[in-house]
Amino acid sequence: MRVHKAIVLLALAALVAWGTAAKDDPPIKVGVVDIDRAISSTDEGKAAREEFARKQREAEAKIQPLVERYQALEEEMKAKKFVLSDEALFQKQLDLVEMRNQIQRKMKEIEGQMQVDQQSLEGPLITKLGGIIEDNGKTQGFTLILRRGAPGFLYTREALDVTDLVIEKYNQKG
Repeated sequence: MRVHKAIVLLALAALVAWGTAAKDDPPIKVGVVDIDRAISSTDEGKAAREEFARKQREAEAKIQPLVERYQALEEEMKAKKFVLSDEALFQKQLDLVEMRNQIQRKMKEIEGQMQVDQQSLEGPLITKLGGIIEDNGKTQGFTLILRRGAPGFLYTREALDVTDLVIEKYNQKG
């Protein structure tokens, strides 16, 4: 991961050095976009995030009965721990392990589905935002527009943030 960040930073430094070496070109103009804020600020993005939150609640509702059953079995085992035979106690422990594995499998399955759902809901928005960012970059004369939160990105001045401009253009095209 460190090597990847170093490569990104070196490439950015080389780009800036190369851009400043060209004297006939216009000055370097850099912008920064917060994609997450842009998605959250558009009507389509809000609807996508609400839909995703609904799907998360549905997924939690599917797993909750399993968790409650596991907790009930665990409490029952604790309550009867001293009166059960060793074999019965061992069987209850095996049942708990099996149920915990079942819960973990179900949670991984749900997590995978949630990632797919998030991509399907936000993917088209990110693609549309990418086109708008590219158009703004060309029309506004930007040399470079970076994504806030990208690897190697530690600080930017707020004056470089063009997210509001992107949101405005997105809502106009919407």
